[in-house]
Amino acid sequence: MIHKHTISVLVNNQPGVLQRVSGLFGRRGFNIESITVGESEETGLSRMVIVTTGDDNTLEQVQKQLYKLIDVIKVVDLSVSPMVERELALIKVNAEPGVRPEILGIVETFRSAVVDIGPNSLIVQVVGGSEKIDAMVELLRPYGIREMSRTGVTAMTRGAAK
Repeated sequence: MIHKHTISVLVNNQPGVLQRVSGLFGRRGFNIESITVGESEETGLSRMVIVTTGDDNTLEQVQKQLYKLIDVIKVVDLSVSPMVERELALIKVNAEPGVRPEILGIVETFRSAVVDIGPNSLIVQVVGGSEKIDAMVELLRPYGIREMSRTGVTAMTRGAAK
């Protein structure tokens, strides 16, 4: 059965590691829906959070292949446990003065923020799960989205699990 997986990969912070990891996914025919990389809690190590879809057997094979990469320290499928996931999006939307109150109503409903106001546009910042961001995009689409940038998902297991 094919479903979404959120994988945390702890790696040495070295040049070329991102390329080797993403290349492994490509060779296995896995599409990476989102990938975020940043420093981890340990000096010299980075954490990659990768969102992909596939069946459990293929994902297990990818995890085994990841461990064969020299710079990979730990691989965890976060989606098998309760987790917290967040993504950030900046959305530049057409906003003539007459429609701004409607747009601001949407922004308020989603507990988002306007981070820039131009003569004919607004930039909205929304933080939350991917579904929340998708819903916000759909509501803003009728106004005309000029530009959008999404960070990709970052995630952690809930509670004491590591």
